[in-house]
Amino acid sequence: MVSLRKIIAVGALFGLLAACNDDKSSTDATDAPTTAAPAETVAETTVAPETTVPDTTPEEAISADPVWETIVAPADCMCGDGSEFSYFVHKANPEKVMFFLEGGGACFSAETCDPANPAYKTEVGGGAGSDGIFEFDNPLNPFADYSIVYVPYCTGDVHVGNTTHDYGNGVVVHHNGYVNGTTALDRLAELFPDAAELVVTGESAGSVPTPLFAGLAADLLPDARITVLGDGSGAYPDIPGINAVIGDAWGTMNAVPDWPTNADVTVENWSLPGLYVRAGNHAPSITFARHDYAFDQTQQYFAALAGIPADNLVSLIDLNETQIEAAGVTLWSFISPGDSHTVLGKPDFYTEEVDGTSLLKWVITLVGGDTVADVHCTVCTT
Repeated sequence: MVSLRKIIAVGALFGLLAACNDDKSSTDATDAPTTAAPAETVAETTVAPETTVPDTTPEEAISADPVWETIVAPADCMCGDGSEFSYFVHKANPEKVMFFLEGGGACFSAETCDPANPAYKTEVGGGAGSDGIFEFDNPLNPFADYSIVYVPYCTGDVHVGNTTHDYGNGVVVHHNGYVNGTTALDRLAELFPDAAELVVTGESAGSVPTPLFAGLAADLLPDARITVLGDGSGAYPDIPGINAVIGDAWGTMNAVPDWPTNADVTVENWSLPGLYVRAGNHAPSITFARHDYAFDQTQQYFAALAGIPADNLVSLIDLNETQIEAAGVTLWSFISPGDSHTVLGKPDFYTEEVDGTSLLKWVITLVGGDTVADVHCTVCTT
């Protein structure tokens, strides 16, 4: 259902998009500031698997770690700097599975893609930490018994790119996120063909493409009940000019699924909120949900970097939901007060409440297949 808050927001949405497009000549992504991202943006993973053995065959597990296996991907997978790409698998219940997409910034210009700029990750990190949804020994964790495929992020393209882009001044980036992600998703379908429940989730940049990968998962596992849970990316709007600038840099048109709903796709209309609409129209049985902080400082930083006014971030979050639901796709949301960034991989996942509603219980209800309601802070600053 579209709430009164969302209906009121429709008019403001069109005004915002028109203003941003009119001002594009002065807010192009290539002219964005290049100050360092907030520290939290570049430190989203921690604990690495403890032991590995030399690589033998592409896409073989090479880790003896009892919790996570490291899988080296084929040669067509790589990080932004051309280094080897690998991903991690945690095997537990084969019928309850999670596909997790890691976050870690983004880049789309010579300045932002400079390897010395901490705005994005360039190599595979250590993998999942041990807090939040990865705290497998916590009896409160609704994902404690899930099998997980964890997709690292090292391509600067929010997992939706498929090109090598020369930005000049010696800055060349392999925006290979879509190839890396779909390779890991294909392996998930091979490892867990009997998955009855699949949660497609991610934090920050990793939460952006969750609806896209959920739609792809629906093609691979048509009998699974699929739930999307994005965390920390709800504010990035659909602005055709900015879609085109960034999409051309990332090669997003080389990463569009062959779905009927994508027949009209262009680089201008392949937007981040639009991923929910296209995936929802392609696979209507998917349940879509996301969590955001109303004044997330990391989203404010990256919105400004792309030339998007984001001082009142919560209005962008609300307007995006309005746009998605106006297109006929239901999106459940949990909007918390404050300026923090992401919660799924943190202890706060177990304690966060908004106006008496527990995030943990909301997520349990959501992934259990029951109906939830939108939760939205009434006083969104802290």
